[in-house]
Amino acid sequence: MTTATDRALVAVIIEDDPDVRSLLEEVFLAAGFETILTGSGLDGLAAIEQHHPVITTLDINLPGIDGFEVARRIRRISDTFIIMLSALSEESDVVLGLTSGADEYLVKPFRPRELRARIEALLRRPRVDPRFSGPRFTDPRPADIGRASAEPEPAADGATVLTWRGRVHRDLSLDLDTRMVLIGQRRIDLTPTEFDLLAMLLGAGLRVCSKADLARGLRGAPEGSNEYVSEPDKRAIETHIANLRRKLGDSTTTPRYVETVRGVGYRLTPADGP
Repeated sequence: MTTATDRALVAVIIEDDPDVRSLLEEVFLAAGFETILTGSGLDGLAAIEQHHPVITTLDINLPGIDGFEVARRIRRISDTFIIMLSALSEESDVVLGLTSGADEYLVKPFRPRELRARIEALLRRPRVDPRFSGPRFTDPRPADIGRASAEPEPAADGATVLTWRGRVHRDLSLDLDTRMVLIGQRRIDLTPTEFDLLAMLLGAGLRVCSKADLARGLRGAPEGSNEYVSEPDKRAIETHIANLRRKLGDSTTTPRYVETVRGVGYRLTPADGP
């Protein structure tokens, strides 16, 4: 596993407005990034495949295919963080953006300082280099809600096998090194933000995580921090959790993995539940 700062800091900017594109470039250059500028969704997708960016900014109103569809296509080829930018501020637009695969949604006109803060928060989160195919993942069959560690070891065919270093709950396994999630032997494809939220919930066990706690965790804030979390950020957590549950095939009425503690937040279901 790598962190974003271990890799070359590359940002792909997908924006058809030259003034906004220039402003975005200034913010990323000040943050130490190399920038790749594109003006359409198709050009942006090609740039992502070529340059493997840590962060991608994505406008919604693009010529050709819109930003929602671009985000869906990005998620088929990359785990780059996606910051979606749009003048659309209705809650339904934000939900659609996050459901399409975005990690952050900022409404135009945005404040450069706010964008810079989001960039720095994303950089604190661990990543897997998308150019690295990763070791083979083997199911360790550990006990409910626990941790295990293993050093990589050679397989008979010469490939590297990382047995497991992660967290589990029932038949749900999450590996911190490969950033893979399995239900039984079936792989579940999550966005970077969905993976990080699931890792936090699994790490907390049966302790309830509030929406504010989860938002601070995504920012890399220290445990116990009282850093302010806005209502839009809390609603974004709700959307990410809803997307996570959908991908896990979890029911909101009889959840198997993650349950809502009404008025408080989220936690894992008890191991002896349904």
